[in-house]
Amino acid sequence: MSSTTPTTKSDEILRIEAKWRARWEADRAAFVDTGKPAGEGTYLLVMLPYPSGDRLHVGHARTYFLTDALHRFLRQTGVTVFCPMGWDAFGLPAENYAIQKGIHPRTSTLANIAAMKEQFRAWGVLYDWTKEVTTCEPEYYRWNQWFFLRLLEKGLAVRKKSAVNWCPSCLTVLANEQAEGGVCERCKTPVVQRELEQWFLKITDYAERLLEGLDTLGSWPEKVVTMQRNWIGKSTGADLDFAIPSLGETVRVFTTRPDTVFGATALILAPEHALVPRLLEGNPKKAELEAWVASVRGQERIVREAEGAEKDGRDTGRKAVNPFTGEEVPVWLANFVIADYGTGALMAVPAHDTRDFDFAKKYGIPIVRVIEGDDLPYTGEGSLIASGPFSAKSSSSARELIGADAASRGIGGARVRYRLRDWLISRQRYWGTPIPMIHCEKDGWLPVPEKDLPVVLPPDAPFTGTGGNPLEKVASFVNTTCPRCSGPARRETDTMDTFVDSSWYYLRYLDPKNDRAPFDPAIAREWTPVDQYIGGIEHAILHLLYARFFVRILKDLGLVTFEEPFSALFNQGMITRQSPTGRVEKMSKSRGNAVSLDPLIAEKGADAVRAFVLFLGPPEKDSEWNDEGISGPERFLWRVRSTVDRFLQTGADPQGQPATADTPAARARHMAVKRITEDFRAFSFHTAVAHLMELLNHATGLVGETGADAGETATTLRTFVTLLHPIAPHLSEELNERLGGTKSLLVSGWPDFDPALAVEEFASIAVQVSGKVRAEIRLRRGSSEKEAVDAAEANAVIAKWLEGKQRVKTIWVQDRLLNLVVK
Repeated sequence: MSSTTPTTKSDEILRIEAKWRARWEADRAAFVDTGKPAGEGTYLLVMLPYPSGDRLHVGHARTYFLTDALHRFLRQTGVTVFCPMGWDAFGLPAENYAIQKGIHPRTSTLANIAAMKEQFRAWGVLYDWTKEVTTCEPEYYRWNQWFFLRLLEKGLAVRKKSAVNWCPSCLTVLANEQAEGGVCERCKTPVVQRELEQWFLKITDYAERLLEGLDTLGSWPEKVVTMQRNWIGKSTGADLDFAIPSLGETVRVFTTRPDTVFGATALILAPEHALVPRLLEGNPKKAELEAWVASVRGQERIVREAEGAEKDGRDTGRKAVNPFTGEEVPVWLANFVIADYGTGALMAVPAHDTRDFDFAKKYGIPIVRVIEGDDLPYTGEGSLIASGPFSAKSSSSARELIGADAASRGIGGARVRYRLRDWLISRQRYWGTPIPMIHCEKDGWLPVPEKDLPVVLPPDAPFTGTGGNPLEKVASFVNTTCPRCSGPARRETDTMDTFVDSSWYYLRYLDPKNDRAPFDPAIAREWTPVDQYIGGIEHAILHLLYARFFVRILKDLGLVTFEEPFSALFNQGMITRQSPTGRVEKMSKSRGNAVSLDPLIAEKGADAVRAFVLFLGPPEKDSEWNDEGISGPERFLWRVRSTVDRFLQTGADPQGQPATADTPAARARHMAVKRITEDFRAFSFHTAVAHLMELLNHATGLVGETGADAGETATTLRTFVTLLHPIAPHLSEELNERLGGTKSLLVSGWPDFDPALAVEEFASIAVQVSGKVRAEIRLRRGSSEKEAVDAAEANAVIAKWLEGKQRVKTIWVQDRLLNLVVK
């Protein structure tokens, strides 16, 4: 091969790919008129990307390639597919990127969007760009503000104090998931705890509906459903009140095991509990205790709640009264009790809880068994002992009776609680949707009048990365007038969590130019819920849970008729890469191991890259990237082209039909169509590529076979390029045209297969000797018993087991089993 060949090949590949991209764009191949009835149409959606960097890499591409393969397959089968694209453009990553580059986030974000759109184009992925949505545009975030006002009216948007994760470098609140390991996920600065007044959405009001809805999500990965179920965390138990006589106060605890209350030997509060300052008054070690409280409150919540974390506590010196024994118990503070989980207080039952047992042993707290069982701590159920009138009752009946008794005495009662916390949406940053609230010294917090929406971000905010929220420094934005008294007032300078943007964007895609409403409910009734949603499992909880919450709000507002936004969900696996030290890591720009697609596509073409990425392995599993691996799919596509060229050089009619319907060659073709169709329906793109490779071997053999039916060969090649289209769309379109196709493969139809012909020509037969499997043989389907016995006896392994033996019986199950019984 000459040194110029690769360049020549590359130029030809890029010419072909540019030709077909231009054709699809001219034909508006992905356009769908959502204003018309959807009929049997499908809404296919991939999670919208963050334009916080200027390039997408291989790790991102897998999601978009598999979505496009499914899109094209469905289109080929005659389904109208609505597949839009947009940009999750707000947020801390985009703001940090802009600060790093020294430019305004709007400038950098729109530049990144333009670059990524060009990448999508080069990849050959189809989106209906007439429905494009960019969440940082006022035309979009106006409706975030409109929704906020509706939630405010319903009492679902509230302002309250809360301990939050605070990044002292980014100067913003972080969700727990953004502060794993106690550091900010963006800048790696240690996170501290601060108490701030924040805006919350009361997702807790929807906890039970969200939990019940999980039972309807049969087409979601079970792992995601389980993660959401655990995050909502429904617990059934009882509230019980412990009096603290020295303060004249009562502390309510929630327990899932009220049957163990007679064994409660301590009351433990969170360091953040509102009573802590009063509990410490008069304590001779007050200063020491306050320092400890401050240190614990500064710890990151995930660290405090982590399994196996050290249990650290302090005795306040105060006493509480067990409401059922009447005995005094010590009041402690502990790092593992969280203020906003349950009631921020718990009764410690060391004999029947592993964590309480460890804590009690460490600090000498009494341990009292009240349930019959094995060694301590005994966490199971059983008969109650030392439990007053409830002794000898079973745990299950005692829980009900003790809850009822507490209710009758006004000291608690049966209760259901949830682990789920209200959604904190306040962010102390510029690049987000302004929260449409105004504060007046006279009238308090008031909503921005709807006629004044959107509240637009000022373009002149200073960006230094330090000094807090840039919005606070823009006087023209902050200073306004009270909508009630017309006096001086200040705008809220917090912006919304970007998960608000992504909680309803799929509905805006349907009607992106609507300036009267967020979307037309009539259009939403036609096209939603989304039929198939695709994206990473990293969004299993927050994004997907918030989207499920938001759609229930929309239903309650009368805007939609359904309660689940995404009927089916597919989570693709990550692309990993081996580090120089041999460690396998997720591919990402932050790790410096990302593979850029741009030079790869410039050299190999988009089709080769697509085929390689889709061939990496099961798309739901993580797959390791190997730079040399692309050569296999690249050679495969060149063999495809070579085989078609060789056939065309024979002068045979490329539109010819088989002379005979039922031949071995026809059976191989029908079997391939069946397999590949099933592969695409099952998201098994890697096996689809493998089966295409097998079909290519078959087609290549037909082209080279003297006397082969030219019509069957032509039909096989036409079938092949049609089946190849979802994987390698550019080359398949080009070869389809060369084979006489007059329409795009997107609208030419998907090949049918005859079930009677789509069967394996050969069957694998298990051969037993006296009931034990000794070998496997391959026979044509329908072979006789004699043919099977002859083949088995000719098999060296079977012959060894038959040697010196007499066959007394033969059991034959056609195409499945041969059992030679010997003695």
